[in-house]
Amino acid sequence: MAQLWGGRFTKETDQLVYNFNASISFDQKLYKQDIRGSIAHVTMLAAQGVLTEEEKEIIVDGLKGILDDVDRGVLEITSEYEDIHSFVEANLIERVGEPGKKLHTGRSRNDQVALDMKLYVRDEIKEIDQLVKELLEALLQMIEKHTETYMPGFTHLQKAQPVTLAHHIGAYFEMFKRDRQRLEDIYHRMNFCPLGSGALAGTTYPLDRELTASLLGFTGPTLNSMDSVSDRDYIIELLSALSTIMMHLSRFSEEIIIWNSNEYQFVEIDDAYSTGSSIMPQKKNPDIAELVRGKTGRVYAALTSVLTTMKGIPLAYNKDMQEDKELTFDAIDTVKGCVALFTGMVSTMKFKKEVMEKSAKNGFTNATDAADYLVNHGVPFRDAHSIVGQLVLYCLDKNISLDEMSLEEYQSISPVFEKDIYDAISMKTCVERRTTIGAPSKEAMEKVIQINKEYLLKNACILD
Repeated sequence: MAQLWGGRFTKETDQLVYNFNASISFDQKLYKQDIRGSIAHVTMLAAQGVLTEEEKEIIVDGLKGILDDVDRGVLEITSEYEDIHSFVEANLIERVGEPGKKLHTGRSRNDQVALDMKLYVRDEIKEIDQLVKELLEALLQMIEKHTETYMPGFTHLQKAQPVTLAHHIGAYFEMFKRDRQRLEDIYHRMNFCPLGSGALAGTTYPLDRELTASLLGFTGPTLNSMDSVSDRDYIIELLSALSTIMMHLSRFSEEIIIWNSNEYQFVEIDDAYSTGSSIMPQKKNPDIAELVRGKTGRVYAALTSVLTTMKGIPLAYNKDMQEDKELTFDAIDTVKGCVALFTGMVSTMKFKKEVMEKSAKNGFTNATDAADYLVNHGVPFRDAHSIVGQLVLYCLDKNISLDEMSLEEYQSISPVFEKDIYDAISMKTCVERRTTIGAPSKEAMEKVIQINKEYLLKNACILD
C-alpha cells in the first residue's frame, strides 16, 4: 500500500478500510493535472530559494518523464497506490531519489487535490464549450435553410399558430447560447488558485502564491485557505449548468421523438442515428434521442448527490468531499457524449416540409389571423373571436381546413369575409406579417441569423 502518511500509525490499515478510503480507481483521471500542478509548485519553490535550481530541474524532468510514460502506456497507474498524488510522488522518488522527497514541501494533499480538480474542471469546461459551439453552428445552418419551412407552433402540445422551422430551432439556439454563457461565467469565477493553502491554515514556507497562480493560468490566488480546500461551489455550479444543458437536449429530443412518430412524420432521422426492432421490421426507432433524454436524469443525480454531500460539512476539508469526483467525471463524460451525438443526429435529419405545412393548416393555426382579418374590417375582437370559433366548428364537422372553405361558406357565417381572406390566412402571410425582432418572419429571422453569426465569431472559445 503506497501511502503519503503512516508515521503516526503503528498498525497496518485493514485492506477493506484501505480499499474504501482509496480514490486511485477514479482520481487517476487527474494525473496530467497533478503533474502540471507539481511542476508549477517546484518551479515556485526554486524561485523562492526553498529548492535549488538543480533540485528543481531533477524533479521537473522526473515529473515530465512520468507524464510521458503514462501517456504512452509504458507506466500503469495501479491500485497499489492510495490516490493519484501518492502514485506520482512514489514514482518520482523511485526515479530521482532524494530530491523527489522534497516535492511535497509547503503543500498538503488538501490544497493539491483542490488544485487538481480545478485544473481538470477548467480544462473540461473548455471542451464542453467547444462541443456546444459546434452544436450552435449546426443549428444555425439549419435555421438558414428553413426560414420558409412552415410548421405549427404549439402551446400545451396543441397546434397554436404557424411558425417556421427556423424560428422553432432558433428557440433552442438561444437556450444553448445561454448554456455557453453559463459555462464562461463559471470558468472565470472559479479561476483562482488554491495551491499554497496547505491543509487549511497556509504554511510557514515563504511561498509565492501569485507566481504559482500565474504559472498555471489562474487570475490569482484564492484569499482564504480554509475556503480554498473546502470549496466545491464551482463543481455544484458546473453540475447545475450541465443539468441545464441536458434539460435543453432532452426537450429537443422529446420533440424529435414526437416529430419522428407515424402520427407526425415531420422528420426522418438518419439511419446512423436510428435502430430497428428485433421482431417488427417496419420500425425505425429514435434511440439516440431517447438515450439523450434518459441520460438527463443521470446528470441531475450527480448535482443532487453533490449538493446533498456538501450540505452538512463543517470547515474545512472532510473526506466526504472525495465523493465529488466520480459524480463530476461521469456527468462531464455523459454531457460531452450526448452533445456530440445530438449534433451529429440533428445535422443529418431530413425535414418533410410539405407534411409540416399541411399539419399547420389542418390544425387551424391560422385561426388567430382570421380573427385579425375581421378586426381589421371593423368587427370588435370579441365578436371576431366568436365568429372564427364557429368557422372552426364548421370545418371540424366537414373535416376540412380554413383554407378549403368556399367564400360562400365563409359569408354564410359572416358577410364581412371577402376573397382576400384566403391571402390573409395563408401560412406565408400568417408568418411574414410578424416582423418584430424575435418573431418568425423571414425578415425578422434574417436579422437574428446575422446577430447569431456575429456572436459565434466573437465567442469562438472561453479564454483564460
